Amino acid sequence: MSGLTHLDDSGSARMVDISAKTATRREAVAEGFIYVGAEALAAIAAQAVKKGDVLATARIAGIMAAKRTADIIPLCHPLPIDAVSVDLTLESGGIRAVAAVITTHGTGVEMEALTAVSAALLTVYDMAKALDRAMRIDGIRLLKKTGGRSGDYSAGAPPAP
Repeated sequence: MSGLTHLDDSGSARMVDISAKTATRREAVAEGFIYVGAEALAAIAAQAVKKGDVLATARIAGIMAAKRTADIIPLCHPLPIDAVSVDLTLESGGIRAVAAVITTHGTGVEMEALTAVSAALLTVYDMAKALDRAMRIDGIRLLKKTGGRSGDYSAGAPPAP
C-alpha cells in the first residue's frame, strides 16, 4: 500500500503490531483553546457557574479521557499511563488547555494528550453553554513528543487566540 502504518497490504484498517518495539519513556504535550464570551469567562473565573467548578471538572474530564483513549479511537493501543496533567488557564478571550501524558511503553501517547485536551475543552463548553452557546473550540494540536523510533517533535509558537 502507501506505507501508512494503519493499513494492511490490501488497504484495510489494522492495529499496528508494536510487540517488537522497546518499551521506553514517551511523553506528549498537546494544547487547545476555547473562545468564551466575557460574561461566561467571568462566571467561570468566579466559580459562579451553576453546574459547579468548571476548571476542576474539565481537568478531571481530561485526565479520565487520556486514560480511556483506546476506547474511543478505534486503532489506538490501550496504554499504561504513568502520568497525566491537564492545566487550564484563563486568558483574554477564553481558556487554554494543555495536557501532558507520560508512559513507558512501545508506542507514544500523542493521541492520549490530544484526547485529554479535547475532553477538557468539551467539558468547559458543556458546563458553560447556558451562559454562552457561541463558544468555539480551536487550535487543538500536538506541541511536542519525545521518545520512540520516530524521534522527538516540537511545534512552533502557539497561535494567538
